[in-house]
Amino acid sequence: MKHLLFAAGILSATSAIAADTPELTVYTYDSFVSDWGPGPQVEEAFEKICNCDLKLVGIEDGAALLSRIRLEGANSDADIVLGLDTNLVSAARETGLFAPHAVSTEFTLPVDWADDTFVPYDWGYFAFVHNAEADVPGNFRDLAASDAKILIQDPRSSTPGLGLLMWVKAAYGDEAPAIWADLSDNIVTVTKGWSEAYGLFLEGEADMVLSYTTSPAYHLIAEEDDSKAAAAFDEGHYMQVEVAAKLAATDQDALADQFLDFMVSDAFQSIIPTTNWMYPAVTPAGGLPEGFDTLVTPDKSLLLSPDEAAAIRDEALGEWLGALSQ
Repeated sequence: MKHLLFAAGILSATSAIAADTPELTVYTYDSFVSDWGPGPQVEEAFEKICNCDLKLVGIEDGAALLSRIRLEGANSDADIVLGLDTNLVSAARETGLFAPHAVSTEFTLPVDWADDTFVPYDWGYFAFVHNAEADVPGNFRDLAASDAKILIQDPRSSTPGLGLLMWVKAAYGDEAPAIWADLSDNIVTVTKGWSEAYGLFLEGEADMVLSYTTSPAYHLIAEEDDSKAAAAFDEGHYMQVEVAAKLAATDQDALADQFLDFMVSDAFQSIIPTTNWMYPAVTPAGGLPEGFDTLVTPDKSLLLSPDEAAAIRDEALGEWLGALSQ
C-alpha cells in the first residue's frame, strides 16, 4: 500500500509540474518542423533555457500562415508566427493582430532593416534549381523560349510562389503579362507549397524547380552530391527575407519575447544554414558552413519594399492567373 501511495504521489507531483510548465505555440511552415528542418534542433535548444514547452505547428507554406491567422484572429492558439516574408509584412501588419517586439541586434542582411514588429531570421535569393550538367536558360525570356519544364508554387499559399510573381514584376514591370503568357507552356504543375514542388523535381518530374540559390548547398553538404545547381538569371534575383512576430493576443508575452531574442542569437542562427538552407539574418560566430562559398551570387538583387509588394500583389496575381488560364 505504501508503495502504491508513493507512486501515486510521484504521479501527482509530475502532473502538477507538467501543468505548471508554460507552453509557447509557434505557427510555422511544414518544412521548418520536418525531421530535417530547423524545428527539432530549435525546440531542443530553446527548451533548455526557457523552462517551457515549445510547440511548433506546421501549416503548409508561408502565405498559408497568414491566411490561418486571419481566420483565427485574436482567438488563435499561436503566440508567434514564424515564416512570413517581406511580401506579406504589409498585409500582416494591417490585420492588427501582431505586437511590437523588443529585439535589439545588428542584422547581417544585404538590406537595411528597421521594423518594430517583424523580426528577420533568415534570407535568400529565389532561383530555379536544375541538374548541374544541364544546359539551362540565363533569363526568363530564354526560359520561356526553351523546352525546359518547370515546377512552381501557388502564390496564394506559398511564399516562394508569391516571390516569383514579385521577381517577374520587379524585373519586367508592364511586360510581366507577356512573360507569363510565354512561360505558361513551360509549367508542368503548380503546387501548394515548396516541399511538394521540390520533391517532384527530385523524382524527375521536371527540368527545373523554383527554389533558392542556397538549395544546392543541401545536396552538397548533407548528401555529398554536387549534381544540383541554381541557374543565374541576368535580370537579377529576387530576395526573400523571412520574419517572425508575436501575436498581440498572446498570454505568454514574456516567453514570446524570450523566443524572439533567442531567434537572433548564435544558438538559433547557427542552425539555419544547414537545416533551413538559407542565409542567417545574423552571421554566426563560426561563419557560414563550407560549401556556401560555391553558391551562385546574383549580380543584381531585386527586392520590393513591403508596401510596394502589397500595392502590386493583386495586379501581379491577376496577370499570373490570366496567363495560366489561357
